[in-house]
Amino acid sequence: MSTSSAEPRRTRCLIVGSGPAGYTAAVYAARALLQPVLIAGLAPGGQLTITTDVENYPGFAEVIQGPWLMEQMRAQAEAVGTELVNDIVTAADLSGRPFRVTCDSGEVWLAETLIIATGAQAKWLGLPSEQQFQGFGVSACATCDGFFYRGKQVVVAGGGNTAVEEALFLTNFASKVTLVHRRDELRAERILQERLFAHPKIEVVWDHAIDEVLGTTEPMGVTGVRLKHAKSGETREIGCDGLFVAIGHAPASELFKGQLAMDAAGYLHVKAGSAATEIQGVYAAGDVTDDVYRQAVTAAGMGCMAALEAVRFLAEEDHHAAHKRLTHHEAEKIGVW
Repeated sequence: MSTSSAEPRRTRCLIVGSGPAGYTAAVYAARALLQPVLIAGLAPGGQLTITTDVENYPGFAEVIQGPWLMEQMRAQAEAVGTELVNDIVTAADLSGRPFRVTCDSGEVWLAETLIIATGAQAKWLGLPSEQQFQGFGVSACATCDGFFYRGKQVVVAGGGNTAVEEALFLTNFASKVTLVHRRDELRAERILQERLFAHPKIEVVWDHAIDEVLGTTEPMGVTGVRLKHAKSGETREIGCDGLFVAIGHAPASELFKGQLAMDAAGYLHVKAGSAATEIQGVYAAGDVTDDVYRQAVTAAGMGCMAALEAVRFLAEEDHHAAHKRLTHHEAEKIGVW
């Protein structure tokens, strides 16, 4: 890590994260003349940069590519006046305003308002073959990609609420859904389990883990998975057209532990119907605070909310400061001071 002896830089609005939430917040903050600064982070563009076909983002009749969409968002944020910084935040001090944010480059930012849009990453199985076929039959989002498996057979890996919900959702499209779980019972809520077991399209394979994703490179696509028995170690293969990994998500909120309220999984708490955290001037938007929807369009909506709330917060402060200066001036005129 490099160090910098330069003075800290100041900004009225600092945005950390460059997914749909961060870029949308930047657009709104820039249009309100806050001259926002956006720190892109480790993976500029977020999860959409590893998503190929995007069919559910409003405004595009034709299928678009995830990386292209993020390039357009970035270009739009820059065009309206956002300063984009390719750096990684390594520390944040929210104990007082201005908030102090330190980057990997050594640069330090002092921000009057802070919008946290660091996102969340899907937890993966960690298989080389899984990584090879990501976006080509391996997915972590049934809501995003289920539509592409109409009349096809899919496998879901996992045993919690997310896995069961994904499996049930996929029955709207797939001809067969196989849920693979490494234990002999599910962790999901009982009502979800009852729906799962009652569904004619779903088969559950107990005590197995995904050992390898099978597929072809020409054309690129999944043809099946190899399963390994958790106790005996025996393997077997089943054919499928897609694998959905549903073993949870990890919000990128580590920087704010002990400073902001979060749930047991690390998702940041915001006030109901708002993007505001419990610290005035600090906002959270997108997947870092959303473990329910996790969609680009909902993240963008929260980014808009966060920016508008930051704009309103600063405007009220400016108004009070101006009123105080005016009162002071009037008092001087009549000789009170």
